[in-house]
Amino acid sequence: MEKTWIKVCETLDVQADAAFACEVEGRMIAVYQVDERHFATENVCPHAYALLSDGWLEGIEIECPLHGARFDITTGAVLEGPAECAVKTYPVRIEGDEVQCLL
Repeated sequence: MEKTWIKVCETLDVQADAAFACEVEGRMIAVYQVDERHFATENVCPHAYALLSDGWLEGIEIECPLHGARFDITTGAVLEGPAECAVKTYPVRIEGDEVQCLL
């Protein structure tokens, strides 16, 4: 199945240094803006069902609000447990006022 660029939100929806939650094609996605760059991850912590968009973003690290697992939003890598699996990331591009992800 070929991946395509899909609009996930508007650039105005995403505030600097915060997470924005959206659902696109049945996928729960968190979009972030850090230093004028946009990033996207799945929005559900792989350790336990918690929305990362309800957590805390510091730089490029998002902390899960449930058990404090931390992830790098640029790579999805686990930075601190209890999570043992990375969070899925999505390539992002800006087209006009749209934030698009490669899904």
